[in-house]
Amino acid sequence: MVQRTLSDKLAILSDAAKYDASCASSGTSRRDSRDGSGLGSAGGSGICHAYTPDGRCISLLKILMTNFCIYDCAYCINRVSSQVERARFTPEEVVSLTLEFYRRNYIEGLFLSSGIIRSPDDTMADMVQIARTLRERENFRGYIHLKTIPDASPELIEQAGLYADRLSINVELPTEPALEKLAPQKSARTIRKAMAEVRLRHDAAKETTHTGRAAPRFAPAGQSTQVIIGADQTTDATILKNSSALYAGYGLRRVYYSAFSPIPDASAVLPLVRPPLQREHRLYQADWLMRHYGFQAEEIAAEGMLDLDVDPKLAWALSHRDQFPIDVNRAPRELLLRVPGFGTKTVARILAARPHRAVRYEDLIAMGANMKAAQPFITLPGWRPRLLDAPDLRARFAPPAEQLSLF
Repeated sequence: MVQRTLSDKLAILSDAAKYDASCASSGTSRRDSRDGSGLGSAGGSGICHAYTPDGRCISLLKILMTNFCIYDCAYCINRVSSQVERARFTPEEVVSLTLEFYRRNYIEGLFLSSGIIRSPDDTMADMVQIARTLRERENFRGYIHLKTIPDASPELIEQAGLYADRLSINVELPTEPALEKLAPQKSARTIRKAMAEVRLRHDAAKETTHTGRAAPRFAPAGQSTQVIIGADQTTDATILKNSSALYAGYGLRRVYYSAFSPIPDASAVLPLVRPPLQREHRLYQADWLMRHYGFQAEEIAAEGMLDLDVDPKLAWALSHRDQFPIDVNRAPRELLLRVPGFGTKTVARILAARPHRAVRYEDLIAMGANMKAAQPFITLPGWRPRLLDAPDLRARFAPPAEQLSLF
């Protein structure tokens, strides 16, 4: 085996970690300043961002413990049959890197995932050792997110939750048939059983014991999961319905959508399904509407797939013009939330102002509403929509057509 330096391992395993979805922003274009033309990067790997239970945004060292793996999942760059460069950190190396990055004020925590080496239990035991060493030996108080392994023993997952702030167990693919086809060594039943156990332990940690003392903390930031989209033919409607069930069934904080991009030696097996990053971005927007705006999956993706040209809320409004215009001064909260350009804060400000006076057009601007999007869908003193029935209304919002290059 090639002997690699710690820097070599960091380069390989931080890059490999970019396929693990996190709280990093999604849907943006890649911008890189390493050519000396500016400051910062919008893409890349090594550092990601997450949100703590109290809402703070923090920077995390994002790495794999190893990209060696005994599994052969067709969609994964690190599968056993892939010809990628391999590397492996020892638990002590991960601890050292985390502490050194922290001392230099580069990070406030660790996001750790891993390929499966030897067995799920062996791999999970090493990850638990890392978290335990940071907490107990080094007295590390920073944020720790562990991507846990569903096939590992419940005892190891329980230990992981005692040291980590958040656990995540990936459902991998949107449906069980897709998982059986593309990752036959993994079991949807095992994954969901592990997620259920994490939820039960997390809920139990909120209760007091029979002695009246608080139960030991267990993953206080909850659990999340990751779904790979675009590796099979599953529709957006099915993905969103399944995500809604995951939120309800396992008390998830987030479902992360990870766009599949063809891997050089896998493209023949997995044809690309729609533009991956834009589709990922629309799914995040639709997910947000379900969690905060009262939309149902079947409403947002009634045709099966989301509109890639306009955001899901606007697409819904355009296809339900008969429900508009909405009187801003009379409509209930649930209808105001469906107006394009109105966010939850804008709606709260409208409702707070209405008992005192009529809300006018200029008030909405001051409240932060996106009036370009809202104009055709609302009525209020001094404003009546004129474009709601215009046949080209969608075209006013969709991006202009571009001439594609032939070269």
